[in-house]
Amino acid sequence: MSEEFLWVEKYRPKTIDSCILSTELKSYFETIIKKGEMQNMLFAGTSGTGKTTVARALCEQLKSDYILINGSEESGIDVLRTKIKQFASTVSFTGNTKVVILDEADYLNPSSTQPALRGFIEEFSNNCRFIFTCNFKNRIIEPLHSRCSVVEFKIPSKEKPKIAAGFFKRVLHILKEENIPSNDKVVAKVVEKHFPDYRRTLNEFQKYSQSGTIDEGILTNIAEVNADELVVCLKEKDWKRMRMWVVNNLDNDPQSLFRFIFDTIMPLTNQVPQLVLTIADYQYKAAFVSDQEINLVACLTEIMAGVSINEK
Repeated sequence: MSEEFLWVEKYRPKTIDSCILSTELKSYFETIIKKGEMQNMLFAGTSGTGKTTVARALCEQLKSDYILINGSEESGIDVLRTKIKQFASTVSFTGNTKVVILDEADYLNPSSTQPALRGFIEEFSNNCRFIFTCNFKNRIIEPLHSRCSVVEFKIPSKEKPKIAAGFFKRVLHILKEENIPSNDKVVAKVVEKHFPDYRRTLNEFQKYSQSGTIDEGILTNIAEVNADELVVCLKEKDWKRMRMWVVNNLDNDPQSLFRFIFDTIMPLTNQVPQLVLTIADYQYKAAFVSDQEINLVACLTEIMAGVSINEK
């Protein structure tokens, strides 16, 4: 058994077969394994859907030496001149193609680092492949798109029940391995709340497991977003009450919260264009800001001031 403490690392799938993916994606990656070679690739999708796990699994199964660089921590041009160039310019001990995994590549500097990567991809094409992972592919410059096979980590609607069920079984297995007693209905509710963010889900279960069991008692910790409360706050322009609503719901995924706010308010206003522009602006900013509470409060403050709410 691994001595790794974090469940997301301890139980990270090592092969493509054990990854929880759509049928199309799994088939695509299994074909790469069978052929024994890969292209430069750009993995795009929401957080926690397995992009980095798949990249690492491909390297492990193809027995490729690889280096993983986090673009949100090392986004400058100096990274290219040191880590990447030094790694890519040497021959692999196994004789196989080496791989540079640039995680969270949408944080790489688009004015210096990303343009410089174009030349590196071509310069080391005989010896090295690049896998970029990102949440927002529009933040990756077009020349990198054209040099990579773009893979969307999306789950078709018709496959969501099957994939969610597969992840539910995986969670039950992990809880059993960790000797954590659990209630299946409670486990299903937590999985449903955070699906398809596998990383967030496992982190939540590890947090809840500190009590020694996963049962109905943890449901009080799973925030249910209150639509009626939000509408009253905005309609009455009660800023303090609105801020409290934000605090009470902040443990939900920011992107899901913005979608919820849009779905809640859109039927109640004639100013939908203004609502769309405001939410889209702050939803985009949510990927950069250091304080999600301030960003969400600012969004709702702007909606409160500029969008009229009608009766439900």
